[in-house]
Amino acid sequence: MLAKKFKLTGAKDYARVQTEGKVFQSDSFGIAYVERGDSEPSKFGFIVSTKIAKDAVDRNRFKRAMSEAVRIDSINLVQGYDVVFLAKTSIYRVSTTDIMKEVRFSLRKAGLMK
Repeated sequence: MLAKKFKLTGAKDYARVQTEGKVFQSDSFGIAYVERGDSEPSKFGFIVSTKIAKDAVDRNRFKRAMSEAVRIDSINLVQGYDVVFLAKTSIYRVSTTDIMKEVRFSLRKAGLMK
């Protein structure tokens, strides 16, 4: 489980990242990120809408997979960013381990890993 200091809290934070942030697209999700300009740890949020996954079980499984990938690599992450993962419908075709690999690859490509 991702520690609270690494989580985005509040609708204002999510909205700011989605409106002001840069976007990186992956096959299964998009990443929106914005630099905060401080030296605090980067914070992450995960969005899987009911349009993507009707069942809460599926939504939570996808969120847990993305969250776990971020937790495992938290040591290697660049500080001072707010990041939101936005799931796409194609996430259903990908296994949990592949989601985790894709998260790591996408964070590296977006320049959010050291």
